[in-house]
Amino acid sequence: QVQLVQSGGGLVQDGGSLRLSCAVSGRTEKTYAMGWFRQVPGKDREFVASMSWTGGSTDYSDSVRGRVTISKGDARNTATLEMNSLEPGDTGVYFCGARSIGFGTFRRVDEYEVWGQGTQVTVSS
Repeated sequence: QVQLVQSGGGLVQDGGSLRLSCAVSGRTEKTYAMGWFRQVPGKDREFVASMSWTGGSTDYSDSVRGRVTISKGDARNTATLEMNSLEPGDTGVYFCGARSIGFGTFRRVDEYEVWGQGTQVTVSS
């Protein structure tokens, strides 16, 4: 069974930086495209960034482009999300998702097969 384990997050001041990490455990013989989404109470999960399984293609939402970088971690099937110049509007629970089928990047929640447990990011003003 595939699981995603997230780490990182926390509380940071406006303009600060945080790093989130996500690792696939279980069926690691496959390779996975990975993405990050965030969610605030009462709203749908919102796309933040996505990376193809090779790491060669990336995609970002307009709200974070230029401030956020998704990249492959040092270990296989891991992804990191570097977030800089954070704003209070970036506050939310961040989820990583993974899918083992297909090429390219993916923006929709229903395109992902498995999700991490979520991690809180809070940006104070």
